[in-house]
Amino acid sequence: MTEKTIDPKIKALLEYGPIAVFFLGYMTLRDRSFMIAGAERDGLILITAVFVPLIMLTTFLFWRLTGKVSKMQLVTLVVVVVFGGMTIWFNDDRFIKMKPTIIYLIFAGILGFGLLRGQSYLRVVMEEMLPLQPEGWMKLTKRLALFFFALAIANEFVWRTMSTDAWVTFKTFGLTIAIFGFFMTQGRLLQTYSSAPDDRA
Repeated sequence: MTEKTIDPKIKALLEYGPIAVFFLGYMTLRDRSFMIAGAERDGLILITAVFVPLIMLTTFLFWRLTGKVSKMQLVTLVVVVVFGGMTIWFNDDRFIKMKPTIIYLIFAGILGFGLLRGQSYLRVVMEEMLPLQPEGWMKLTKRLALFFFALAIANEFVWRTMSTDAWVTFKTFGLTIAIFGFFMTQGRLLQTYSSAPDDRA
């Protein structure tokens, strides 16, 4: 399937819609529990049971509309399905709470492995959006790998030491804001190592 453009509003809805549903669903069900299949399940377990197929659906729709799904999206989907499924199957919310940790460690590991090989795997994913010189890509990749590692540590700290309410809020808003903030603080690097389209390596 040929890659196609997608309306930015639809793209944002597919990317952030499931996160919004997860947050709103949890806030609605957090003080309730339900007896399902002979076991008592709380609100976080139930909204996880909604979140997993919703992520699968939005990823499929993204592929149908654009003709392409990035490797990062596929990795995220697999981790969501595996850890979300374990959360539901074992009726244990620790698995869904560990999900962001695993995702960020995988991303940090992939980027770090590329750096050890003298390559920027980030460039493969984002080159069309950010025209940078090779040195700029290497520096941005190193920073992002360290940032992902820091997010993994932060998620572990929050879910292990704070309430579920605090973790859901952190996952929904804290991690999202942190990622936006990271790229906003890279303006100087992007400007210093910017390259014209015909100068790209």
